[in-house]
Amino acid sequence: RRVVASLRVMPAEPDAAPPHGQEAVDELLVVLALERIEENIYRGHHPRGGLARTFGGQTAAQALVAAARTVDPDRSIHSLHSYFLRPGDPTLPTVFQVDRIRDGSSFSMRRVHGIQHGKPIYSFAASFQRPETGFDHQDAMPDVPEPESLPTFTEVLAPYADRMPISSALASTIDMRAIDPHPFVQRDIGPRDEARHRVWMRAAGRLPDDSVVHASMLAYMSDVSLLHPVLAKHGVSFSLDPIMGASLDHALWFQRPFRADEWLLYDAMSPSAIGARGLAMGRLFSRDGRLVAAVVQEGLVRQANPERLAAMTARHNPLRG
Repeated sequence: RRVVASLRVMPAEPDAAPPHGQEAVDELLVVLALERIEENIYRGHHPRGGLARTFGGQTAAQALVAAARTVDPDRSIHSLHSYFLRPGDPTLPTVFQVDRIRDGSSFSMRRVHGIQHGKPIYSFAASFQRPETGFDHQDAMPDVPEPESLPTFTEVLAPYADRMPISSALASTIDMRAIDPHPFVQRDIGPRDEARHRVWMRAAGRLPDDSVVHASMLAYMSDVSLLHPVLAKHGVSFSLDPIMGASLDHALWFQRPFRADEWLLYDAMSPSAIGARGLAMGRLFSRDGRLVAAVVQEGLVRQANPERLAAMTARHNPLRG
């Protein structure tokens, strides 16, 4: 039986101290162990942390788990496409409704909607495939420093942690080692010539031997830094500059087997930014050079005056008084 179907589901405890490392990963696994309400209907809770909005990668990971629960275990996720429709409220559970679009001889298609307050906050489509053989080629992995030679994200984040709560929360769950300066460091250097950002990442604790767990964790991690090339190119950062940012849509293709608790190189670049939107593309490589996934996202990167940004943040903050 899949591990994500057997973990005990429990709501987050907002007043408790946020966990770190293996404890944080274990809590995230519980968050991914969706509660079955009815056939094709699941409920997802949130980890501790007190974020103003639900992290998009978490919602994508939960939707993937919901879809996988309705698919034959011999079929593996090979692609997902999603739209973030409304800010998620981390003080309320999210209900995931699965539509079993099709089960063919080779592929299974599912559509999932994440719902809060009676309205969809997230729309997700996923395709699963039975194992097959075929042509095989891939890009070569870039030549980059080893992750152990780089400072931890917690060390790099320390001077900014009080102003970047979502980054602090994610740092407890994901071990990240940036090769290129993070945008909040790049802004002190100036705009970067190349719209590119490379980072090693892995779950900050051991994961069970369940392919759905590793796929959902990769979906979670893939939303963490994909817009960084856009920001670094212009020498700005979320939280530290008057910029509104959010994931608009997100697509992920799974290529080869991997473990999300082992080092993965996330090589991301941005070919274009226009109309308050930034387009980013990423490749994920295992440490031994296998291309394990490809990602494309368009995100909101909107310049705003500080007063407007404060008003919008308050309006979309479900934790406000």
